[in-house]
Amino acid sequence: MGNTLAEASVLQALAALSQQARLRIFRALIVAGEAGTTPTTLAETLGLPANTLSFHLKALSHAALIRQQRQGRHLLYRAEFATMDALLGYLTENCCAGVACTVTPVSSCKPIKRAKRS
Repeated sequence: MGNTLAEASVLQALAALSQQARLRIFRALIVAGEAGTTPTTLAETLGLPANTLSFHLKALSHAALIRQQRQGRHLLYRAEFATMDALLGYLTENCCAGVACTVTPVSSCKPIKRAKRS
């Protein structure tokens, strides 16, 4: 989807994320990162029946929020970080009273190194 999204694509992505199970699936795929995860793992982690999960994965895929890849006999699902960044960019484009802002894309962030607790 590139760096900018058309309004219709934004609406489709927001509609896909406006359902609890799909939001949970998307967030789980964000956590999985580029390694992705299998439908079986998602179903077990989120407590969703396979047919329900499949329905929600299809909706997220049509909204270009996730992608699937076949690895041998298994399917892997991954979040589309570029789409997520473009969606967040669209939502925050004029966040500073119409003045261009420097909003850092989420997918380019680095994990925070936390201080060790004593």
